[in-house]
Amino acid sequence: MSKFTVLGGTGYIGSRLVAYLQAQGHEVWAPRRGDPDVFLQPLGNVVYCIGLTADFRSRPFDTVEAHVGLLSEVLQHSRFETLLYLSSTRVYCGAQSTHEEAPLTVLPHDPSYLYNLSKLTGESLCAACGRDGVRVARLSNVVGPGMDWRSGNLVADLIHQARQGRVVLRSDPRSSKDYVHVNDVAEWLACIALQGRSRIYNVASGVQTSHGQWLSWLERHTGCVSHVLPNAPLQTFPSIAVERLQQEWGHALPRSIWDMALLDSVEKMD
Repeated sequence: MSKFTVLGGTGYIGSRLVAYLQAQGHEVWAPRRGDPDVFLQPLGNVVYCIGLTADFRSRPFDTVEAHVGLLSEVLQHSRFETLLYLSSTRVYCGAQSTHEEAPLTVLPHDPSYLYNLSKLTGESLCAACGRDGVRVARLSNVVGPGMDWRSGNLVADLIHQARQGRVVLRSDPRSSKDYVHVNDVAEWLACIALQGRSRIYNVASGVQTSHGQWLSWLERHTGCVSHVLPNAPLQTFPSIAVERLQQEWGHALPRSIWDMALLDSVEKMD
């Protein structure tokens, strides 16, 4: 068994990862924010889960600090065997390919790109730090029990609305994204941290799910009524390449995202 330190261990993904690692018998430490022991004691295998999502536009400085600032300190001063930095498949926005080594497009004058730019700066810092065992996991849209509808996650918000009886979709139902189950994410992150042979991994299902499919599923299981706003924009995201993940660990079929526990977990947060 191995020692893990999960930074950001109280967040949605971090807390699920902590639970998974403990269930596998690993020693796990999830330090509180600002704990000085992060720089004083051996950390073993670090998984850097700290980050902002929906509120990055209103908190630009916190976003950079979360994605880059503390990471820089850990890479410079902490003692660890491996470090896995959680990035996002959002960095493929505008790219011609979603392979891990593909060239990427950024628009620094567009404030909405701050998230992508800060994640890519974190990735670049991992590559340039000169330390062995440092890797990057680009996560797709993570869903599963325990999501907070206030997080900005589209699926959590739709489920919350469905529990109220009516869903208003503000995007074209043909819009689609790659969604991956949080239990798959926890399992794959542990594999990458301990056994990964590459520098960057896409952690995704490789399957596109449309917003219309989510609406149909919610209507069927909650009896809600749905409404799509007129002239709702079509949001297109590229299909995420998962060959590297499959080749190294043989995960041919991801878990189903149609988890009934989603409905109960979001409802309990009202």
